[in-house]
Amino acid sequence: MNKFYLITIPIIIGILAGFTLYLFDNDEQKETDSNVLTKSTLTNGGSPILGNPDAPITIVEFGDYQCTFCYRFHKSSLDIIDEEYIESGKVNLVFRDFPLNGPDSVLAAEASYCAKDQGKYWQYHNQLYNNWAGERTGWITKDSLNKFAKNVDLNLTEFNSCLESHKYQDVVLASYKFAQEIGIDATPSFLIFNDERVIKIRGNQPLQSFVNAISEL
Repeated sequence: MNKFYLITIPIIIGILAGFTLYLFDNDEQKETDSNVLTKSTLTNGGSPILGNPDAPITIVEFGDYQCTFCYRFHKSSLDIIDEEYIESGKVNLVFRDFPLNGPDSVLAAEASYCAKDQGKYWQYHNQLYNNWAGERTGWITKDSLNKFAKNVDLNLTEFNSCLESHKYQDVVLASYKFAQEIGIDATPSFLIFNDERVIKIRGNQPLQSFVNAISEL
């Protein structure tokens, strides 16, 4: 098991909206520039918002399309969070790419943004996790990405042109760099926040951890 799959309890409490955010990790206090951790900088550069853009609580997930525990979160907790909190307008979700598993993960993330160009980011995102076949097993190829594009009825000419040009490679790598800068070191990792506080969950924690975090905000 890679070190970034180690699971801990929520470890971050802070203040957004123009104030300095303090991170607490194993009793060590770290200070982060308030210009980095604002709602806009946490969500810009990520996926389209899933749910009500004006929801009082936002979840930002940092994930990798090859990550085993990201897949498990997608297949277990996410559906319940969506049904109970996102569809009701209480919470929205943004996915940010943190491709720890190498070039194939970067390519899959690029493909998701090519799908975004045609208004089908989340449909394609779901295809990637629904067809997950392990870490570093070679299942992410241009042929498989093209197949997933067909499955969600994308214009394949436009999709392949986007993918071949690596139109979104810089966006994906910028998201990776940003995650590192704010101390993200595992996939999946989650920042759950409102206008005043943010809670971090590291790893694929049980659903109750997410319920508790949402209830605290």
